[in-house]
Amino acid sequence: MMKELKGRERSSRIHIGDSLAGMEMCLTSDDIIVITDANIRKLHSHAFPEAEVIDVEPGEGSKNLRTVEHIYEKLLELGADRQSFIVGIGGGIVCDITGFAASTYMRGLRFALVPTTLLAQVDAAIGGKNGVNLRHYKNIVGTINQPDFVLVDMGFLDTLPPREFRNGMAEVIKSAAICSRSLFEYLEDNRENILGLDTESLGRIINDTVDIKLDIVSRDEFETGERRKLNFGHTFGHALEKLLPYSHGEAISIGMMIAAKMSVARGMLGSEDSERLERLIRDYGLPHKAEMDTDSMIDALGKDKKRVGDKVKFVLLNGIGSAEIVEIPLDELKKV
Repeated sequence: MMKELKGRERSSRIHIGDSLAGMEMCLTSDDIIVITDANIRKLHSHAFPEAEVIDVEPGEGSKNLRTVEHIYEKLLELGADRQSFIVGIGGGIVCDITGFAASTYMRGLRFALVPTTLLAQVDAAIGGKNGVNLRHYKNIVGTINQPDFVLVDMGFLDTLPPREFRNGMAEVIKSAAICSRSLFEYLEDNRENILGLDTESLGRIINDTVDIKLDIVSRDEFETGERRKLNFGHTFGHALEKLLPYSHGEAISIGMMIAAKMSVARGMLGSEDSERLERLIRDYGLPHKAEMDTDSMIDALGKDKKRVGDKVKFVLLNGIGSAEIVEIPLDELKKV
């Protein structure tokens, strides 16, 4: 199934259900350079296109400018030029790094992404956001630039560790909570099939989640308004990732519950809907609360990209499937 995201400067094709082995049909250049990590190369290199390969270290610790410089050096060694085509094969970190390096080397090379985790397939690889961390502050250096195409091969999910699958489910739950009551109800009713990696169920949730993101990004590619709703749970979540040993999905799940509680306190969300969200998060094996140091959290929130003066743009819920962007003073967040 092929979808299209029409960006301001270029369009991006999203191929859902295609296989990595058949990717060469999507390529329009013979000068291919693959960026991946050692884990993915070990498991799936037999299906890579014929190309030079640049490895990056697995894990969040490699998502920085040092890794990007390493890629630049390798591209120089390989004689990459404006005709070279970069393909990132990996999880969200590889996708983010690949997009950023390709978008900035020689003022921009064409690139494509092959996301290998659920989180990357429904979120990180879709929408053109590319970036790296600086001093542990998430994605604070980056670009918005669409890949030529994204290939979503669900076969990668068969080798995905359970914790990584749950990470991706956090983004699926987020999308349902802000935009789709029907997807939310599907997640409630089909937990066993989804966690059992039933192909039809996975296809449904990936397709619906990608549709939600494409609809929002097509209307607000550069995040001036509507796209900010995709940050539901991320403001507190990114701060938690910086301070505590949570994965992205785990931190976002806790962030969603904090935002839901704030929505209830402001009279925007009924307590029964907040309880439904908490139950869904727990049903998919994700955390819903954490012990945290208030001052450290406020310091991290103060460095968030969404801060404007002494306020932070925060996504709250009006109900299941409906979200609103609200500016909240840091003092109010501290009380929460």
